[in-house]
Amino acid sequence: MKPQTCSKAIVLLSGGLDSATVLALARRDGFATYALTIRYGQRHAAEVDAARQIAKTFGVVQHEIVDLDLRQFGGSALTDDAIAVPKDRALDEMAQGIPATYVPARNTIFLSLALAWAEVLGASDVFIGVNALDYSGYPDCRPEYIAAFQRMANLATRAGVEDGRRLSIHTPLTAMSKREIIARGLSLGVDFGLTMSCYDPSSAREACGRCDACRLRQKGFAEAGVRDPARYRAEAAPDR
Repeated sequence: MKPQTCSKAIVLLSGGLDSATVLALARRDGFATYALTIRYGQRHAAEVDAARQIAKTFGVVQHEIVDLDLRQFGGSALTDDAIAVPKDRALDEMAQGIPATYVPARNTIFLSLALAWAEVLGASDVFIGVNALDYSGYPDCRPEYIAAFQRMANLATRAGVEDGRRLSIHTPLTAMSKREIIARGLSLGVDFGLTMSCYDPSSAREACGRCDACRLRQKGFAEAGVRDPARYRAEAAPDR
């Protein structure tokens, strides 16, 4: 169901292909979009620059980039240089267990920040690009987690308690494969050449082609029969 004219929505925009597609979906559905990007100390910080370009391309009402350095805690290959980013894993291996790239409580932190901004803006909708099919085993991408957070959110805010304004967390990609996400994004005009998926890009912002995120991306584009426009390191570039 489409919202009333000019209803506001917060879109968590990482700079990857999933979040870019979610932003396009929110716009398609008539929301006035407010993009929220978190610079949390991730080693793949090039995605923040990608998020800027995507937000500009889609003409969001406002784009906020919040600094929150989770390197103070570490505990993930994305926030701790002592933990290596897994490379060259088989697709079936990715489906087993929680990988080293899991960042403790990341989506809980991100959704909490989105909730805070939504309450200030008077928004009742938050969009996030979590996926329960082609994902790397993250527990905070599961539908039951999102449902639990939404219940909590509606108990935790003045808007929910006094004003009766219910927050809805939209996860339009949750049951879609990467192939389907890519096809949907292309149909909505997403320029995937702007997106950054790699967990361990080079200083020149070239994707490694070997981490879980790159391999899932490559699989999605191959299955969609579409050329992946990402820039890969020469030795890791997929067949064109």
